[in-house]
Amino acid sequence: MNIQEILSRSLAKPLETIREHTDKVKSRAEELREMKYISENQYRLLELACEYHDYGKLNPEFQNRIKNKTKFNNEKEVGHNILSTYFIDKNKIEDREEYLKVLYAVLNHHFYTDNLQVLENEKKLCLDLLKDFEVQKITLKDIKQLKSNIDESFDVLTGLLNKCDYSGSGNYPIEYLNNFLLKSLEELSYSWNELQEYCIENRDENLIVIANTGMGKTEAGLLWIGNNKGFFILPLKTAINSIYKRVSQDLIKSEIEKRVVLLHSEAVDYLFSNTNDSYESIKNYIGEGKALSIPLTISTLDQIFNFVFLYPGHEVKLATLSYSKVVLDEIQAYSPDLLAYIVIGLKKIKDVGGKFAILTATLPPFIKDCIEKEIGSIKYEKFIKGDDRHNLKIENSEIDADFIYSHYAENGGKTLVVCNTVKKAQEIYKKLKEIGIRKEEIELLHSKYLKKDRLEKEKKILEFGKTEVIGNKIWISTSLVEASLDIDFDFLFTELNDLSGLFQRLGRVNRKGKKSVERTNAFVFTEINKNLFINGEKGFIDKDIFTLSKLALSEVDGILSEEEKYNLIEKYLTSDNLKKSSFMDKFNGDKNYMNQIWRGRFEKEEVAKRFRNIISYKCIPYKVYEEYQDIIDELVDKYETSEGVEREEARIELNMYTLGLGIYEKGKNATLKQLGREIVYFVDGEYSYELGFERAQKEKEEGISFDNFV
Repeated sequence: MNIQEILSRSLAKPLETIREHTDKVKSRAEELREMKYISENQYRLLELACEYHDYGKLNPEFQNRIKNKTKFNNEKEVGHNILSTYFIDKNKIEDREEYLKVLYAVLNHHFYTDNLQVLENEKKLCLDLLKDFEVQKITLKDIKQLKSNIDESFDVLTGLLNKCDYSGSGNYPIEYLNNFLLKSLEELSYSWNELQEYCIENRDENLIVIANTGMGKTEAGLLWIGNNKGFFILPLKTAINSIYKRVSQDLIKSEIEKRVVLLHSEAVDYLFSNTNDSYESIKNYIGEGKALSIPLTISTLDQIFNFVFLYPGHEVKLATLSYSKVVLDEIQAYSPDLLAYIVIGLKKIKDVGGKFAILTATLPPFIKDCIEKEIGSIKYEKFIKGDDRHNLKIENSEIDADFIYSHYAENGGKTLVVCNTVKKAQEIYKKLKEIGIRKEEIELLHSKYLKKDRLEKEKKILEFGKTEVIGNKIWISTSLVEASLDIDFDFLFTELNDLSGLFQRLGRVNRKGKKSVERTNAFVFTEINKNLFINGEKGFIDKDIFTLSKLALSEVDGILSEEEKYNLIEKYLTSDNLKKSSFMDKFNGDKNYMNQIWRGRFEKEEVAKRFRNIISYKCIPYKVYEEYQDIIDELVDKYETSEGVEREEARIELNMYTLGLGIYEKGKNATLKQLGREIVYFVDGEYSYELGFERAQKEKEEGISFDNFV
């Protein structure tokens, strides 16, 4: 009996033969080829890898185990991916490096163990398991080269094989074709501006583009992606949700589940709360999104760029990015560690054939230098146009509620107050209420609200912030509203954080440039709490960047044109001025570290913690529990006693009564409750819909100085 007959009679899964499964996986490779996502040479190697990847399942131990439903026996069995390498016919692959790529891909399409170590040390067991078959030799030279000569092209082939295998096993499309995006954009019947035309003309280039607020960067990014596979990455979930809603409702409109997907840590909860879809359909939808099958993904950085940690399985993301186009919006908003991951990731994307475009309203030259030092020169253009939008008054003092009250009492209008911390935002809110602002004329938004309250407040500020809405109200917030949020206020009162952040905040005022700038519409307060400056593990504002930003503002008094904003950043936030800053020290340290890590150094679970070095605990304040005890107890009981969809729906509904707190915020007296795989802390502190969460007074008095800045 020849090998093909044996494959047709042997099982890969309980109800599927190895031949049937292999053909299904190979069909996925053919689909990638037809979509022109991979080259003919890539397809040739991928087809071979698909063919051989499960031959190792022919071994009698595997066949007995799958028929008898027994567990893997480490003493008697070797992973089928390792055994499959013995079937790869070297005579069919003339080029040695190509053979090694196929060998590497087949070997590593599973990663339950150190595959190379087993291949090297368990040769006798491998050959014994395959004694009934004609096999090829795996030499020490092969193994040595697999240890030392690996580059991203090996990872890409491995990722493509895994992508085909997962799609075939899961019976979902490997890719939905993007044949709709350009048509959807054309149906808007817009006349594209200079920025958008530039993105159309340079679709085949990697780009850095600076364009002031209101020029249509979202449309420009989508036009640059065109009818290709694309990722649109933004720094804040609030902005991501807003853009997803806009793209799915106003642009694409139909067959959303096959065209655009939302990816961030709370995407399922957001969709469950904002659509009429069932949990089951949302779960399947997000599942295909996480499998990277949907053409357009709107995402946070951690969902995509965690591949830079080279954890086992990262290859699928790198392989997908090799034929994708990535838009990064507002890159200057990221911390130095995240910027380091971006720079490393962009270099890898470029090296494997993917494309990227950085579209931002501001880009300090030192950040541009960081990117180009690692990647090389990138096509750069700026579009700083439009009418003057902002008339600034610089106040060399701390932000002051009396000042805001006096202005509002005299002028009214849509007034936005942006503070650097939650604590300061709450403080300003309280003082304005005490002075005499009526409850219906003031609202607060930050990250320390129950999810249900925060979602409601986000909807309210987006609605009130529409350009066509006219009203009198004060909204107080944090950097939550800083980037990529389509809101348009009349007046801004803000603390200084840094020049780029300030100009982002200015973008929430007179956004369309249609309002008069004859009088001041933005007040900037340049004195802040010195404890906010980075000092070891404490603080989050770089003192050098802040000082330079404050110096730059000494030149400002009155109307500040878009060109002048650009020039101030170019003049002050340079590499020379910041070469000794804590930002650059952190960036360079993280970048150098990331350039030295090896494949398999981190497990995926560890990467999730390291990628964004913020530990957040899921909490329910006791005050909230007292108010909603019946509802929460019912949901807890439902979560612990039900299964499947009903259980997950209970989890999502329960999450609406939780908020995320840092280690100091949750306090010393927090008690935890284990709900299945969920851990919820019950914490001391005040909570209200008006103010959100406030730490217990006792802990404030003990001098705990932590404060969240969003």
